[in-house]
Amino acid sequence: MTEGTTSGPVGPAIAPTENVPPVAPARDRPRARRRADELTFRLDDAYVERLAAGSPDWLAEDRRSALARFRATPLETNQLYTPYLDLRNARLEEVEPQPRQDVRDTPATVATDDIAASAAFEESDLHSIGLTDAARRAGVTVEPLTAFVGRAAGEAQRLLTNDPPIATGDALAELARAGWNQGVVVRVPSGARLDRPIVVRWTAGTPGRAVLTRTIIELGDGAEASFVEELVPPASTGARTGEAADARPQSLFAGTTEVRIGAHARLGLASLQELGPDTVVFQSRTARIGEGADLRWALAQLGGRLVRSRVDNVLIGDRSTVEQTEIVFGTAELLFDLTSYTRHRGRDTTGHLLSKGVLLDESRTFMKGMITIEKTAVGTDSFLGEFGMNLSKKARAVAIPSLEIDQPDCRRAAHSSSVGPIDETQLFYLESRGIPPAEARKFIVLGFLEPVVVRVPLEDAQDRLRDALDAKWEASFRPEADAAA
Repeated sequence: MTEGTTSGPVGPAIAPTENVPPVAPARDRPRARRRADELTFRLDDAYVERLAAGSPDWLAEDRRSALARFRATPLETNQLYTPYLDLRNARLEEVEPQPRQDVRDTPATVATDDIAASAAFEESDLHSIGLTDAARRAGVTVEPLTAFVGRAAGEAQRLLTNDPPIATGDALAELARAGWNQGVVVRVPSGARLDRPIVVRWTAGTPGRAVLTRTIIELGDGAEASFVEELVPPASTGARTGEAADARPQSLFAGTTEVRIGAHARLGLASLQELGPDTVVFQSRTARIGEGADLRWALAQLGGRLVRSRVDNVLIGDRSTVEQTEIVFGTAELLFDLTSYTRHRGRDTTGHLLSKGVLLDESRTFMKGMITIEKTAVGTDSFLGEFGMNLSKKARAVAIPSLEIDQPDCRRAAHSSSVGPIDETQLFYLESRGIPPAEARKFIVLGFLEPVVVRVPLEDAQDRLRDALDAKWEASFRPEADAAA
């Protein structure tokens, strides 16, 4: 794969000084990889040891090993393209990780009629947790990670250390693995089928605080479930009205989502990220998909100051399927870094991955993806699409889809990408039907993002996501911007 380059103004030629070799153009010189020590947030040994105190030896050692890997691993490691990870918006020098919150006697809250189970966390503190009677009878469990380690150490060791689906080479996943101060474990046993979703809500964004989490989801063979993750800001973050964004204190939310799906199981997983404009968000998601299993991701990135989202799908089982859609709505100077890796190992596996970004003002998004088809993956059908819609001259979108194919016997291996403004033919069509230009643009933009909305497995969450997208559009719309477009 090749990348285009853009040259700046050309000035008069200057002959090199005698005996001084000419300097290679900047674009021809190799760009240094960013290492974890360039992240201004600090996770020190003393903090990790405090977290490890009182834990089983295997868990304490896992934290220490993860901390060493975090420090040694570059933040961007793909050799196929220039690393675009940009941490200039992350000012985390004064952000402190929260102490571990031990499980207290929190009364179980019976889930409402439209959900099967729920858990709510405020920063690193457990607020509420509960299951319906039907979910409990089916053997479903939802519990804080610390409680799970204390109750079932053997199973916890298997899930956290022996066979963790955390992607190798992901420094920010290792950050959460070393310093997690809260977590949740969701397990659906073999054969259990839930007709209502499991909902986990994280409230985070208090200035100066860091929340590091691990979410473990395991479905047994033949199980069916849906899961909704909500990331929302606290009611008040203490920001002063009119204060410049660069002067406001920031917060950090860094978490992993580790998914294991057994043979012939089905999981729909939606995540709605609506954190405040002063929160730096690092999310690492990994899934191991068994034989004949089906995973559907629906990810919406609407908030945050700087968002780095990475998804790693490994289709291990034959005839396994993954469908992933991630959308971004960027305003102001927000930066979204989306990376997707899908590795096909089983026979006759199917992957369909789609990233979409709508960008206003001076927001930016980097959409990077890689489909890897290994030698064992005969009969693969895989597609990767990355599409950006720039609604401002200062907005920027970069789309870099990639393929690595070691097995030529494939049904399909394809990628597609485009970046540009609203399609004028679509706009003309709507205006010719009597729709005003501003409303026509809104319809096109929100329709562009609708594929994620319809995949959210909870009607209330769907409505809230549509309302959030509508509110962001209305808040960002200005007559002069409309005229410029």
